[in-house]
Amino acid sequence: MKLSNGTEIIVKPYQDENAEEIVNLIIRNFKEINVKDYGEKAIEKMAATHTIDWFRGLAKYATVYVFWNDDKIVGVGSISSFWGSPTESILLTIFVLPEFHGQGIGNYIIDILESDVLFLRADRIEIPSSITAVEFYRKRGYHYKNGIKELDDEQLYRLEKFRDSN
Repeated sequence: MKLSNGTEIIVKPYQDENAEEIVNLIIRNFKEINVKDYGEKAIEKMAATHTIDWFRGLAKYATVYVFWNDDKIVGVGSISSFWGSPTESILLTIFVLPEFHGQGIGNYIIDILESDVLFLRADRIEIPSSITAVEFYRKRGYHYKNGIKELDDEQLYRLEKFRDSN
């Protein structure tokens, strides 16, 4: 994919050696972007749980896509079965390097995730969304789960999209 400024973005499958750079990208989003909606104390708690081991654990059960510009990871997104369901999936860990926000990479990540077999086989897809990202996902056709616009215990909105099985 080429961004409007000519920057080339290439998607590759996750490799275990990518974990540290991906976690750093996630933490930067927390500290530079999400902090505006959550405050520093909440962000420090979130950052403490998002470790390299946490991410490697996620990569064992989710399909992780890594988005590159030259030799730098600029985005990540993953998809998994929702609690083992054959008809439901969940999108997870969708982040873009802060200096690349607003250039279309987030939409590209969603496009890639929505072309994955786990998305295509699902009748319902869920996504836990930060306060910061909720409107982005709503523009992509995700709606508040069961119509409830309320933060859960993790301070995330639960969004969902239903696919027409025809």
